[in-house]
Amino acid sequence: MKILMTGATGFLGSRLLGRLLAAGYDVTVLKRSFSDVRRIRESLPHVRCFDLDRQTLESAFCGGPYDTIVHCATNYGRQEGMQARSGMIETNLLLPLRLLESAVEHGARNFVNTDTLLDKGVSPYALSKLQFREWLKHFSGEIGATTVSLEHFYGPDDDSSKFVTHIVRALLGGVPAIPLTPGAQLRDFIYIDDVVSAFSYVLDDLNTRQRGYVEYEVGTGKTTSIRDFVTLAKRLSGNQITQLEFGAIPYRPHEPMNVQVDTSRLDAAGWRPLVSLEDGLKRTFEYERTLFR
Repeated sequence: MKILMTGATGFLGSRLLGRLLAAGYDVTVLKRSFSDVRRIRESLPHVRCFDLDRQTLESAFCGGPYDTIVHCATNYGRQEGMQARSGMIETNLLLPLRLLESAVEHGARNFVNTDTLLDKGVSPYALSKLQFREWLKHFSGEIGATTVSLEHFYGPDDDSSKFVTHIVRALLGGVPAIPLTPGAQLRDFIYIDDVVSAFSYVLDDLNTRQRGYVEYEVGTGKTTSIRDFVTLAKRLSGNQITQLEFGAIPYRPHEPMNVQVDTSRLDAAGWRPLVSLEDGLKRTFEYERTLFR
């Protein structure tokens, strides 16, 4: 299978790229000339790359035809400044929409979109992801359209702006206190390797698919409160100093208090998560400790 992929330099995309290459997929990567490629340095000799700030999207499709487009690029909108939201909309809506149009024009069979389970009212990020999801459904009569909606995935070498990485590094750094909400929110924390294996099942299922829209939800099926998660992380860190200040900050507006993941479609395909929350956190701490030596 020939795959055109975005977001390959990111946390999820880099892990998925490694899995795709190991499975024998022919992968072309869309990135920018200034993208940080440290996570995929070993993979670069085995893929074709197109830099979208220097080459047109059309030139990338001339390297096809592609069987499947895998869109992993994501902008969470955490940057500061007036252009933060426009940059987020470019990555989460306009870029994948142009990809989708080109995919249909050039005869690609499938488009796989990475999405979130957050409601559109939670944040502009969630809204932008919903907007593209609706466009993907609109095109589903012309291409196999698949959404892979992820819950709270985590693991070694994730971005420092992510909640889990922030907590892990704060505990390892021995900060005096970590201000937190009351922590009653329930989340389904899933380790990165299990997310990547779920994508493998989704891609395998494409071989049996025709046009139309299908959505997969990816999680462990088990929820953990933020309070219990952070308490577990502190225990595993061995930190006896840092105070966990639950209730120091309020819940954000429209905070989802109980995110439930319906994994039935993946369950039917035979997929199962293999890494427990405690084991996943131990692996994350083991990697992050190397950064503090």
